[in-house]
Parts: sequence; structure tokens; C-alpha cells
Amino acid sequence: MHQKTRRFQIYTFTFMLFLAFLTRAHAGGPLDLVRTTVDRAIQILKDPKLSSRDKKNERVDQLREALDAIFDYEEMAKRALGPHWRQRTPAEQQEFVKLFQYFLERVYSDKIDLYGGEKVRFGREVMDNEFAQVESTIIQPKGEEIAVVYKLRQVNGQWKVYDAIVENISIVNNYRSQFDRVISSSSYEELVKRLRGKLGSAQ
Repeated sequence: MHQKTRRFQIYTFTFMLFLAFLTRAHAGGPLDLVRTTVDRAIQILKDPKLSSRDKKNERVDQLREALDAIFDYEEMAKRALGPHWRQRTPAEQQEFVKLFQYFLERVYSDKIDLYGGEKVRFGREVMDNEFAQVESTIIQPKGEEIAVVYKLRQVNGQWKVYDAIVENISIVNNYRSQFDRVISSSSYEELVKRLRGKLGSAQ
């Protein structure tokens, strides 16, 4: 179970990393945006000027700045909390969005050095009004293939990522199951406490 959890965390990191440099510009469709993003991200990851340990914080800062622009953290947090979202006050909802954002940032910042030369092959783009999904396959150096479907929606005219299906597992739904177990067996307050603990925060 521990190995499966670590594998999923690596997939989560890979999904976030490959979309980290999506800009606010949205000329063209989601497929064009994702393809451009992946190419740019890989170029940066291969840049020897950013490969040293003392450049890690700089890389993390670049990821954080880009992610703030393209990830729909509110939608991700809302879906991750599921039916419990409606039971929270507006202030609690706002707090949870930030907490979930910091949690995801910790995932990719802790695992930013995991990139090892992966390549990406793209498939179909499927559009449905303000929603879209882009099919792709991550090809690892040893040849293992990982199917990833990126899910996007338009927010104020901009395409933003709110989930990804990695090997038929939704990243957001996976967290929703984990969060629901904690809330059902204990309380929402306990979930918040655990998330803060993972962040090493005394909020």
C-alpha cells in the first residue's frame, strides 16, 4: 500500500510539473496549450543552469508562480472535499482552498528532483463547451507508459486545469476518498489538523 501511495504521488507530481509553465495566454485549443507547456517545462528541467541543488528554490518559485496562474485551486479543493464542501462556512471554504493549494505545492516542491528524462506523446483533444480534456501518454526512460488525461475548464475566458486521470485514477477523486475517510471517522477539524501537520504549519 505504501508503494502504491508513493507511485500515485509521483504521478501527481508529474501531472503538475508538466503543466507548470502554462501561461495566461490561451490562443488555440487546450491540446496546443498542453503541448506547448510540456515542451517548455522539459526544456527548463533539462537546463543545466537550474539543475544544481542551490537552484532548487528558484525552480520551485517558478513552478509556484506559474501554477497560481493556471490551476483552478478552488474547483480542485471543492471537488476534493466533495459533499462536505457545502457544510462549511464561506470562511472555512476559503481557508480550505488555501490549505489544499499549499498541500499540492508541497507535493511538487518535495519531488521536483524526480524528473528523469520522461517524454510525452499526445492523443485526442475533446471539447464540450467550456470543458475539455487532453489525452496523453508519459513515456519513462525505461519504456514504461503512463496514460494521463488532463481535464480543463474555462474560467473567465482562460483554460485552467482542475484534475487529471492518471492510469484511470482521478487525482482529485483520490484525495476526496482520503479526505472523506478522515472526516467520516473523525471530523473536518481533524482533516484540517492533519493537512496542517503535513505542511509543518502551526496555523
